[in-house]
Amino acid sequence: MLELFYTGMIIGVLVSSPMGPIGMLCIQRTLAKGRWSGFISGVGAAFSDLVYAIITSLFLGLVVNFVEAHQRPLQIFGSIVIAIFGYYIFQNNPVKSLQRNQDRKQTLVQDFVTAFLLTFSNVLIVFLYIGLYTRFGFVLPEQSFRVTVAGLIGVFAGAISWWLFITFIVALFRRWFNIRGLKVMNRIVGSVIIFLAIAGLISAIWLIK
Repeated sequence: MLELFYTGMIIGVLVSSPMGPIGMLCIQRTLAKGRWSGFISGVGAAFSDLVYAIITSLFLGLVVNFVEAHQRPLQIFGSIVIAIFGYYIFQNNPVKSLQRNQDRKQTLVQDFVTAFLLTFSNVLIVFLYIGLYTRFGFVLPEQSFRVTVAGLIGVFAGAISWWLFITFIVALFRRWFNIRGLKVMNRIVGSVIIFLAIAGLISAIWLIK
């Protein structure tokens, strides 16, 4: 159970860490309105990620026999999808996505809701979850309901941990924070994702008899 929880945390961090529109929104709110505004926005995004993680788990559960029978080809497919995603993150310049206009005054509840809805509008995240699930063997037929729930809690915990970390860092160094440094962060995150994808691809190919 703990192993799946930790795997879920890794998945949660990998899904949350790329500095796309949501990341930029959380950082912008942290710089403009303080750490709590940015963190609560991240919590809203994390809840949206959790919803998609649950949907993906249910979807894979319906076809678990197919997944089990084609585990290695799916792992190869998932690794390729993750590699493409990692490359996109690596070469993406998040500064271009930054909105120049500051947010209008909002409550923390509004920060949460707007971040949740913005994240939830990206339905393509399901494909990223499918790739990560098959890459890490996250949903397996022998897993009990409790173990699966523990894994999903890990996904949420990983996402929350990421937003807690990033908003803490931005708030701590807000006076010296250079928004263009996010490009470097994207390259690091993209490189890690690509490395994991290549490792999974090599593992799957190596095991094919």
